[in-house]
Amino acid sequence: MPNSSKRRRLALASASVVSAVLLLLAFYSVPKHLHSPMEFQRTRSASSNPNRKLLQHAAEPQRIGDACSPSDVVVYQGATSPLPNGIPTYTVEVLNVCARGCAVSRVHLSCGWFSSARMINPRVFRRVRHDDCLLNDGQPLPFGSSLSFQYANTFPYPLHVSSLSCL
Repeated sequence: MPNSSKRRRLALASASVVSAVLLLLAFYSVPKHLHSPMEFQRTRSASSNPNRKLLQHAAEPQRIGDACSPSDVVVYQGATSPLPNGIPTYTVEVLNVCARGCAVSRVHLSCGWFSSARMINPRVFRRVRHDDCLLNDGQPLPFGSSLSFQYANTFPYPLHVSSLSCL
């Protein structure tokens, strides 16, 4: 019993550290011109030169309502303590880092023939068919929020976002 308590505390501490690092990464990945209105003004006035129209278009920040992409949701996974019978376990953390502050829903992950020796709540993560797993039962994942689950298998599955809907 004491070992399972230690494992839970270690898993909770690890998840907390991973969440903190992911939030810091999300904060520092936001372009600097979004942090300061003055910097944004300088960027826009510097790019208003008519000879730089292509660069001006590329430098424009994306607006809310623009389509989001699968790269707005990141998936991290790492090995955790094995099950008592020795099967390796992995913790998966999925984080919405949309720079425009958008929520996403219907997040599908490419997951191969995913299976787990440990039961996963199907509302959190489930395989729909080969190479198609649904996250959060298709419900919205707000900006900055994360979702995590653990699975057990002899090897880690490469998981990455294949499609999503932007809200």
